[in-house]
Amino acid sequence: MEFSLDACTEEYKGRFLAHYDELKWLYCELYENRMDAFNDLCDRMYRYYQQRRESLRELDQQRMEHPDWYRGNQLLGMMMYVDAFAGDLEGVRKQLDYIEECNVNYIHLMPLLDAPEEKNDGGYAVSDFRKVKPDLGTMEDLERLAEECHHRGISLCLDFVMNHTSEEHEWARKARKGDPTYQGYYYFYEDDTIPKEYERTVPQVFPTTAPGNFTWLADAGKYVMTTFYPYQWDLDYGNPAVLNEMMDNVLNLINQGIDIIRIDAVPYIWKQLGTDCRNLPQVHTIVRIMRMICEIVCPGVLLLGEVVMAPDKVVPYFGTVEKPECHMLYNVTTMATTWNCVATKDIRLLKQQMDIVSRLPKEYVFLNYLRCHDDIGWGLDYPWLEQLGLEEVSHKKYLNDFFLGQYPGSFARGELYNSDPTSGDARLCGTTASLCGIEKALYEHKADDLEKAIRLDVMLHAYMLVQSGIPVIYSGDEIGQENDYSYHEDPKKCEDSRYLHRGKFPWDLAEKRTEKGSVQERLFAKICRLEQIRRLHSVFESDAAVWTVDTWDNSVLGIIRAKDDEKLVALFNFSDTERTAWIKEEDGMYTDLISAKKLPAIDVKLPGYGVYWLLKN
Repeated sequence: MEFSLDACTEEYKGRFLAHYDELKWLYCELYENRMDAFNDLCDRMYRYYQQRRESLRELDQQRMEHPDWYRGNQLLGMMMYVDAFAGDLEGVRKQLDYIEECNVNYIHLMPLLDAPEEKNDGGYAVSDFRKVKPDLGTMEDLERLAEECHHRGISLCLDFVMNHTSEEHEWARKARKGDPTYQGYYYFYEDDTIPKEYERTVPQVFPTTAPGNFTWLADAGKYVMTTFYPYQWDLDYGNPAVLNEMMDNVLNLINQGIDIIRIDAVPYIWKQLGTDCRNLPQVHTIVRIMRMICEIVCPGVLLLGEVVMAPDKVVPYFGTVEKPECHMLYNVTTMATTWNCVATKDIRLLKQQMDIVSRLPKEYVFLNYLRCHDDIGWGLDYPWLEQLGLEEVSHKKYLNDFFLGQYPGSFARGELYNSDPTSGDARLCGTTASLCGIEKALYEHKADDLEKAIRLDVMLHAYMLVQSGIPVIYSGDEIGQENDYSYHEDPKKCEDSRYLHRGKFPWDLAEKRTEKGSVQERLFAKICRLEQIRRLHSVFESDAAVWTVDTWDNSVLGIIRAKDDEKLVALFNFSDTERTAWIKEEDGMYTDLISAKKLPAIDVKLPGYGVYWLLKN
């Protein structure tokens, strides 16, 4: 039966008809004119529109009237695990005063949907998209938290795991028992003929801890595709029922009051034999369909794409200005390159990448961060680094040795993740404070080293806040939370070194944020001050003109931002010794927004790990 607009509201009709032709064309192209499935999707969309609370519809309307609401300089994010931060969802709600004290108005709650107790990949193996993990609360608790956040002007972000489900999901359990309908939701094969064909061209995500892309199910007598871990079964989006069901799940979450949906592992969601099963055109079709569904049903909601790949693979997920896909993407490459600068004291690769980003359309919004829940992968631009005489394998080893604290003169403390002895490749784990040297300096009671480590930590946050886009702090960074080595004693976590930086939030240390002279106060006060300054000046808005400036010192990064009658010259010293930015901005005196000091932007001296935000009105 064809979907009818007769009973729809005029508001919904207008939005639906604005996208109908493209939505129908893309869907029917993807699924060979399956109009029955398309009409089913349309029915689901209107049902969720009808169920959307009036307060959420009002928020949709406000954001439609101000479509650039997330592109300015007002949003500041914080990402956290609910249990680590406050125990459960009600605990998070009770800590909203602290979150506001951190100047945060965008909270990313890490995966909180129901997942198995053990085989859960940190929550990314979902067993029920309609249920919150019992120890974290209920869907009603999530809705209550969202309402309180909206009352305070805080946006809420939640992960949506699209590529796979847990093997404990209802669909997977039915498929394992032989139900052909639900086996059609996944990639099931009678023997290894087709899996072997896939393995010829599909890279392995975790070659050491989870080799291969398929898992043999002895009880089912079949192979199933498992790109990530054996307990995470890849969904087959070649089946329209899968897309419709997953859109049903995401709209249900959105109607709990979620403002930003983080699409997990989006490049992987379409598989095609003979390809690497990454970034295929059909992936972009699905993301575009998701964007249009949201613009019809819940236009105040944003899509954040998790694309952990090289810049040329990341940028296409914005779509085009005319046919947009994701509203926001992670600035993954810049994050990794920033830590490369810390280890090498050389900013040249970072400057080159910033020049590329600054030339992108201003409509493209990146999320900028120093650390997140995941590891740091050294996906740097090695062809470019070869011009500096750096070879990929040896440079990765240097970076890992440095941040493990094994390289002479290193101040960092971290651990490796997914180390591959054969290739020498590995990723890195650790909190910002521990990687900056705060942990080591405190342990060794070295006041001078501690001062340097705090300056480095603050300088990196200042750099993050100067980038165009939305800055996101990992919970605990604002008070210098260190590595948590207790995960080694937990049998459920000990094999995953990412728990090194996923420790419980140290509320006892947070209490010291007002204790004059404490590490927590020295970090918290300075970072908060930087965040407040950013909100006060239009030069930090995403549509400001941005370019780098040569400082003639490879340890000093210079960035200029300009908008309206404001011009900012931001300087960052990635060396631990005094350096000079040999710049010649000969247009009068500047005021450093951080210290209020007045000086010309000519041959500026910076202390080790120093930073200036020089403003010219």
